[in-house]
Amino acid sequence: MEDLKWYVVHTYSGYENTVAASIEKAVENRGMHELIQEVSIPMETVTEITDNGPKTVERKVFPGYVLVKMVLTDDTWHLVRNIRGATGFVGSGNKAIPLSDAEIAALGVEKHEVIVNYQVGDSVKITDGALESFIGTVEEIDMDESKVRVVVSMFGRETPVELELDQVEVIEN
Repeated sequence: MEDLKWYVVHTYSGYENTVAASIEKAVENRGMHELIQEVSIPMETVTEITDNGPKTVERKVFPGYVLVKMVLTDDTWHLVRNIRGATGFVGSGNKAIPLSDAEIAALGVEKHEVIVNYQVGDSVKITDGALESFIGTVEEIDMDESKVRVVVSMFGRETPVELELDQVEVIEN
């Protein structure tokens, strides 16, 4: 569906999980899966140093907010707006404003999986960016960060360059 967009719902502090669960339950009860497809609370894993040493915990990236992927209609607006603990949409006045593609990418809400058909040691061609059409050798692949380090020969020097995984392609021999 083209009109599906991510919207930010403001909640009372500490109510994020309750609001998310209530939205999902309301969608289930009313059969509105086509209109409200996903509810997300962005989390990050953080290592806290305590008296007992380091401890890994999950923490909300944006306390007080829940992200909802939905088609904005009067019905969906009212459904979300009337959830206990939700105070409204982020936007201007009563108008909910969706997140841009760049904001969604920055939040890491939607993962775009890149299939990598090269490995360390392969010769690759850079397909995008300032070094487009340069040839280099893959030195390191970091799937978690979606980065690849390629060593290119520039001005007679070996120079490591960090690129996105989809900015290079393997050279077929």
